[in-house]
Amino acid sequence: MAIKFNVHEIGSNIDPTAPKKFYLRPISSGEKTLDDLAANISHSCSLTESDVYAVLQSLVREIPRAIADGYIVRLGNLGSFRMSVNSTGSAKKEDVSELNVQKRRLIFHPSKRLKKELEKVSFERNTILDK
Repeated sequence: MAIKFNVHEIGSNIDPTAPKKFYLRPISSGEKTLDDLAANISHSCSLTESDVYAVLQSLVREIPRAIADGYIVRLGNLGSFRMSVNSTGSAKKEDVSELNVQKRRLIFHPSKRLKKELEKVSFERNTILDK
């Protein structure tokens, strides 16, 4: 099945006089929860849904712990997670501290295999709203 998309007309923030262009915007089909994933995974292996859910919950708990300890978390064919921050600058090196941190972000880098799988995803125009 393909991901449905809408078309949006967007102007330039840099040059408001520039002609607007049309862009593809994917439409979400909803959400898949950890429960949904556990149920789906359990159907393709010998583990029960509860066992799979417990492993996924443990992963959700362990990733932030490892990140907080300064590690990059590599999950094989899934990809890797690492910490990134936005911070303010200081005039002196010795003035830099945790107080400079403005925003913390968790960065996910998909594996080559996952990227390859995502390249296979197709898109289909949402004809309901297209007129």
